[in-house]
Amino acid sequence: MEVRPAISSDIPALMAIDASYQTDHVWQMAVSAHSPDTSVIFREVRLPRPMRVEYPRDPRRLADEWTHAAEIFLAETNHEPLGYLVLESSQAPSTGWVTDLVVAGAHRRQGVATRLLAAAKRWSQQAGFARLTLEMQSKNFPGISLVRKLGFFYSGYHDKYYPDEEIALFFTLNLK
Repeated sequence: MEVRPAISSDIPALMAIDASYQTDHVWQMAVSAHSPDTSVIFREVRLPRPMRVEYPRDPRRLADEWTHAAEIFLAETNHEPLGYLVLESSQAPSTGWVTDLVVAGAHRRQGVATRLLAAAKRWSQQAGFARLTLEMQSKNFPGISLVRKLGFFYSGYHDKYYPDEEIALFFTLNLK
């Protein structure tokens, strides 16, 4: 497997990757508002049956946005795209920000996402950033499990963040 920066001719193949996923757990948010304090708690909840989740963003937007990203990394084998990662550098000060991490269904659980995140980490360190942050849906339990295994910690959330008004969770890895 090779991980390299994507080029414009790669974008159609990346847009064609099915980014949906299945999960049998979610992070459920509970809000407790007792004057004057409000607390938010996320807890892992097992679903009664596996659920298919659509990716929260339209992959066709890559065609318009790829030139604005700090970097897009492509994982491939024999010129077959396995997955990609979109990295932004303007979301937060001194932070590499992963907005998209997508691996084709047939290639999941084979280290593709780990290799893409390693490339994003190296790029962010070379850019002098202090941290790498990743955003994902609260339903993305496979992704949450992966980033926690890789040393990322929960660093916040944003309600109604995605176009479908889904909650975004943020996980951060300190680089310094």
